[in-house]
Amino acid sequence: MSALSLERIESYLSFFLQGKERALRLCLIAFFSRGHVLIEDLPGLGKTTLAIAISRAMDLSFGRVQCTSDLLPTDITGLTVYNKTKGEFEFHPGPIFNNIVLCDEINRTTPKTQSALLEAMGERQVTVDGRTYRLPEIFCVIATQNPMEQFGTFPLPHSQLDRFTIKMSIGYPSPDAEREILRIGDIRDRLQEIEPVVGRGEVLRAIREIEDVHVSDKIINYVLCIVEKTRRNGYLLSGLSTRGALVLLGVAKTNAYLHRRDYVIPEDIKELIPYVVPHRVVFKEEYEHLDREGLVLSLLEEVRTPA
Repeated sequence: MSALSLERIESYLSFFLQGKERALRLCLIAFFSRGHVLIEDLPGLGKTTLAIAISRAMDLSFGRVQCTSDLLPTDITGLTVYNKTKGEFEFHPGPIFNNIVLCDEINRTTPKTQSALLEAMGERQVTVDGRTYRLPEIFCVIATQNPMEQFGTFPLPHSQLDRFTIKMSIGYPSPDAEREILRIGDIRDRLQEIEPVVGRGEVLRAIREIEDVHVSDKIINYVLCIVEKTRRNGYLLSGLSTRGALVLLGVAKTNAYLHRRDYVIPEDIKELIPYVVPHRVVFKEEYEHLDREGLVLSLLEEVRTPA
């Protein structure tokens, strides 16, 4: 698989995802960086459609979890049940064992159930009844939450937010895109028509090729300077973690690959910082009202871009 194949995925899905080209690219960047996506947006803007379309275009298994206040951790991970016929316990895997897992309205379920995702997202495994089970080699969580929903919700803790490679919103489509959506009509039923553009083998090959994209010492020092700025800022209680810095470099490598380069340039970092950093920093209580993305971008301007 090459960058051209990724462009083929974007081009093919653009018909089904009118007005969601930016969201599609960000999801693909997170996916091929072996990461996860949090989409914070209003209902009815195509979050579920986006997740299903991506899985079908790459011939991947898809699982969905509708998060509610009574959802249990085992509803996600699976559980062990006793088989009377065999006289032994059997593990029945949950939806987390799919390649792409959609956790819809993740902030409507309890912290205990949210925590069931931590091990899966961080270590690609789940532990049930003392036994550990590996998840598929290709694995991505796409979670959604409604920013305007206040009742019956449980805000994601910082440790959970830090597991998401990219946090974004889809936003309303442009007038032209929305006109086309209204002309075509609801495409939910047509999602089954989506044919695989690439196979699983090609997906794994692309992921490995991306891992080999070169990152120079200048780029590493550039990221370290950005990290230091977040840690020394007076508005922030805590800045970007080492894991956050690694994620930033990882998505930059994927972005370089999409642009048909085998090396990272500063523009790869700048392009993705608004989606990687803001949800990872913690504001002091008195500054919680400030614009997260605006502050991060202002810090970026203070760092000299390497030649």
